[in-house]
Amino acid sequence: MIEMAMQTFLKGRSLVIASHNPGKVREIADLLAPLGLETTSASQFGLPEPEEDGLTFAENAAIKARAAAGGSGLPALADDSGLSVMALSGAPGIHSARWAGPAKDFGLAMQRLHQEMGDNPDRRAEFVCALALASPEGDLEIFEGRVEGTLVWPPRGDRGFGYDPIFVPEGEDRTFGEMPPEEKHAISHRARAFAKLKERLQGR
Repeated sequence: MIEMAMQTFLKGRSLVIASHNPGKVREIADLLAPLGLETTSASQFGLPEPEEDGLTFAENAAIKARAAAGGSGLPALADDSGLSVMALSGAPGIHSARWAGPAKDFGLAMQRLHQEMGDNPDRRAEFVCALALASPEGDLEIFEGRVEGTLVWPPRGDRGFGYDPIFVPEGEDRTFGEMPPEEKHAISHRARAFAKLKERLQGR
């Protein structure tokens, strides 16, 4: 992102979160809170969800951020994230949300993942997050974060969203679904991507 666009972004102190997922919007807003930025969601603007036809998390995040920035006339931040399972050659990966179907039923998605894993002893997985910050002028910057862990079954905990109840981050014995939000925010893939974003916004 060019310097002028970043200055405009900071001066406005207003940001569109390019998501229609309430859980994701809430988590991103919490992570942005220390920066004192005013946030709103793409759904509050009545913006349609763009077709995510990228081949990577970064490409899909860029598609969403640019669509929200262009539609709102404000800087926009998009997150594209998902779960990559080693035993499934990285699946569901960028299709993580699609596994939940049109109703975004992640209980269904977790059940599918469990079935496809079968008795495979390799339970390694990683959550990946790509953040795309776009200006209305078309400038773009990407920030990525990852957290490794293992999968468990049955799901544990009702916090977080998505695949959180079956993912135990490395060094922990609780799933993301069992952790209080402040603890998850400190170590998650999204938190690591946001740390890079905050450094950029604060000019470090």
